[in-house]
Amino acid sequence: MASIGFIGVGNMGGPMARNLLKAGHSVKAFDLSAELVQKVVDAGGSKAANAAAAAIDVDAVVTMLPAGKHVASVYKGDGGILAAAKPGTLFIDSSTIDVKTAREVLAAAEARGMPMVDAPVSGGVAGAENAALTFMVGGSDAAFAKAKPILEAMGKKIVHAGGPGNGQVAKICNNMVLGISMIAVSEAFVMAEKLGLSAQAMFDIVSSSSGSCWALLNHCPVPGPVPTSAANRDYKPGFAAELMLKDLKLSQEAARVAKVQTPLGAEAAALFAEYVEEGNGPTDYSGIIRMIRKMAE
Repeated sequence: MASIGFIGVGNMGGPMARNLLKAGHSVKAFDLSAELVQKVVDAGGSKAANAAAAAIDVDAVVTMLPAGKHVASVYKGDGGILAAAKPGTLFIDSSTIDVKTAREVLAAAEARGMPMVDAPVSGGVAGAENAALTFMVGGSDAAFAKAKPILEAMGKKIVHAGGPGNGQVAKICNNMVLGISMIAVSEAFVMAEKLGLSAQAMFDIVSSSSGSCWALLNHCPVPGPVPTSAANRDYKPGFAAELMLKDLKLSQEAARVAKVQTPLGAEAAALFAEYVEEGNGPTDYSGIIRMIRKMAE
C-alpha cells in the first residue's frame, strides 16, 4: 500500500481520497477548505498544513484542482510540490485543464526525474463516490504502469491515452460530445412535448432506437424516465453546468490551437455560456432543457 498526498478534496477529490483510504492506502490531504480536509481525516486520513507538506515523504501525490493556472502554481516554482517531494515520487493530476499547461507541468516533473501522468476523469460525483470513474491517462508507459494501481482504487476503467497531455485531449473531446448530446436530447424532448408526445413515450422509443446516447440513458433531462437523473431532484448537480461550460471552453481553445473547425462544439459552448450567465452555473448541466423550453415559448 502507498502513502499518498492528495491536494484538492472537494466534490470529486474528497470521495476519491476516501476511496484510496478504503483500499488501504494512507492519505495526507490538503485543501483551502478545512472542512473538506476534515472529512478525509474523519475517514482515516491525515491533514497537511499546505500543498507542499502534502508532497513530503509520500510515494505519490494526486491533485484535483480547478484550472490550469492552479495546477501550474501548485506544481512549479521553489515552493511547489515538485520541489518538496522526494526523488521518484509519482504525480497524478486528475484536474481537467488545458493541454498546453498539462504538457508543461509533465515536462517540469520529468526534468526533475519525477514520473507523472495527467489523468482527468469521467463519471461525475456519483462515479467518484462509488470508485467507478473512468481515468483518461496521458504520460509515459513507465509512469502509467506506476500510476495504474493507485487509479484502480478510485475508478473502474483506466485507459492509457498516449503521451503527456493526451488524457486532457481525451477528456475535452469526450465532454464536447456530451455537451452537444445533451443539447440535442433537450431540443428533441421539447419538440416532442410541443407536438403532444409524452416524455416517457419519447424516452422508451429513443432509448432503444438510433437516437439513443449516454446523455439520454444516464442524464435524461426530464423527470420520470431515469429515476437517478438530476431532473428528478430539481437539477441538483451531478455535473454542474459551469463545469460543462469550462470543458466546452477548453475544447474550443484546443480546436483553435489544432486549427480544427467544431461548429457544434462552438454552438454548445455559446448555449451553455448563456445558461450559466442566467445564474444556472451551480445546477446540473441537463437543466439546460429549461432554457431551451423557454426559447420555444
